[in-house]
Amino acid sequence: MKFSNTLVQWYLQNKRDLPWRKTNDPYIIWLSEIILQQTRVDQGMAYFLKFMEHFPTVFHLAKASEEEVLKLWQGLGYYSRARNLHFSAKSIVNDFGGDFPATYNGILKLKGVGDYTASAIASICYNEPTAVVDGNVYRVLARYFGINTPINSTKGIKEFKLLAQKLLNTSISGTHNQAVMEFGARMCKPQNPDCEVCPLNSSCISLAKNLIKALPVKEKKLKVKNRYFNYLVVQSSDNKTIIEKRTQGIWVNLYQFPLLESKQEIAINQLIEHNKFNELFGELNVSVKLFNQTMVVHKLSHQHIFTKFWIISVPSSVKFSFNWDEIERFPVPILIDNFLNEYKSN
Repeated sequence: MKFSNTLVQWYLQNKRDLPWRKTNDPYIIWLSEIILQQTRVDQGMAYFLKFMEHFPTVFHLAKASEEEVLKLWQGLGYYSRARNLHFSAKSIVNDFGGDFPATYNGILKLKGVGDYTASAIASICYNEPTAVVDGNVYRVLARYFGINTPINSTKGIKEFKLLAQKLLNTSISGTHNQAVMEFGARMCKPQNPDCEVCPLNSSCISLAKNLIKALPVKEKKLKVKNRYFNYLVVQSSDNKTIIEKRTQGIWVNLYQFPLLESKQEIAINQLIEHNKFNELFGELNVSVKLFNQTMVVHKLSHQHIFTKFWIISVPSSVKFSFNWDEIERFPVPILIDNFLNEYKSN
C-alpha cells in the first residue's frame, strides 16, 4: 500500500492538465486511449481535439464514413487503430444502442482493445479493480523491484500483470492506474530519469544496484525488412492524375499513386521496362523524371521503406480521372502527404 500511496500523492500534486482527465465519460477515455497507443501525449493531443470536435459522441463517430475517420487520423500512423475505432463505434451504436460496455470483459470485446486499454477504461470510468500494464508501468515496476524478466516475453507479460494487480489500491483503481502511468512518463523516464528527486528512490532496487539503464529488459526484435517503393505520379496535360486505394498490407484503405515495388533500388530504364509501367501507359507519349534524387526513407517498427517518386508527364486521357485539386480530400499515408506538400510548393 505504501507504493500506491506514494505514487498517488505524487500524481495528485504533479499530474498534467489533460482534457480526458476531466471526465469519466467512457467514450472520451476510450478515444484518448486509442489515440495514445504508440503515440506521445504531445503528438496525440491535437488529434484528440480534432476527433472530439468532429465526433463529440460515439453516435457521430459511428455515422461517419471510414474515409472521414482515416483522413482525420492522417499522419498519426498505425492506421488499424482508426479502422478498429470506427468499427467498434458502429458496434456500440448498432448492437448496444450507444451504451458503452461497463465492464473490463465487455470492453475487451471491442475490436482493437487489449488488456491495457480495457483495464484503463474499466478502472477510470467504473473503478473496476483491474491494473494497467503499459510501457510506462513495465519500466516503473522493473526498475523499482529490480526485475530482469523480458517485458515482451510470455513469462514477463504474465509476471508484470500479476505484480501490478497485487499492488493495485482497489479503492481508487482509476487514480492508482493513472498515477503509475504518469509516474513512468514524467519521473521514471526511459532516458535520464529523475532519480535524485524520485519519491521512491530510497527503496528502488535498480537505483541501489546501478541497474537503471539496464532495466527494463526487452527481447530482441525481429529483423527489420527493407522495401523499395516507386510511386508513379501522373501529371496529365489537363491536370489529371491516378490514385488508387490500398486493399491490403500497411495503410490498407488509404490512397496512393500507382505503386511499383521492387526488391532493390531501380533506375529509370528498369522502371519503364516494368510490366506495370507498360500496362498503365502503353503507347502513350510520356516523359519520366525522378522527383527526389535522394530516396525518402520511411521507418516503421518492422520495416524501412525506401521511396522514389517518379513524375510521369502524359497527354490527356480518360484513364486519368482524378483532378489534382481533389486529392487533398482523400486520406493518404504521411509518406504521400509529405510528397504532396513538397510537390505543390515547387
